[in-house]
Amino acid sequence: MELAIISDTHVPGRASGIPDWVRERVEAADHVIHAGDFETPSVVDQVRSLAGGSFTGVRGNIDGADVDLPAVATVECDGVEFVVTHGTGDRIGYEDRVADVVNEYGGPEAVGVAGHTHEAMDEVHDGVRILNPGSATGASPATETTMLTATVADGNLDVTLHREEGW
Repeated sequence: MELAIISDTHVPGRASGIPDWVRERVEAADHVIHAGDFETPSVVDQVRSLAGGSFTGVRGNIDGADVDLPAVATVECDGVEFVVTHGTGDRIGYEDRVADVVNEYGGPEAVGVAGHTHEAMDEVHDGVRILNPGSATGASPATETTMLTATVADGNLDVTLHREEGW
């Protein structure tokens, strides 16, 4: 199973649209995870459409009440459980906050997916693997456009970072 993992699109406030290379990877994926900060319901609809309906998304700190998504979502993909949250708050303590949410909502092997910092990350913090795809549009304060893809098979997870400066 192929996943596209994106976050912090910030359309239209900080970016005019999702770059073509990101859109292509999202369309090609079997499932899409978005860790929040869409900005508008129409961007949620756009990502959901690109995903072909196989979509898990959460509300970010700048998403208003009209973005009808949960603050935390879980999804199981071919034996790997993902706990998705935005990661809202100060940069200091970010990993602790995300790990706490994963431990609260997921099983012992759950993988956390979060955004908010606009910095790509794939690291283990207090025994919890945390994935942050950065910003799929390069929205400030990001210095580049980034996303993650992942291959999941029989409980194994292989993650790849994709990046492009400017677009």
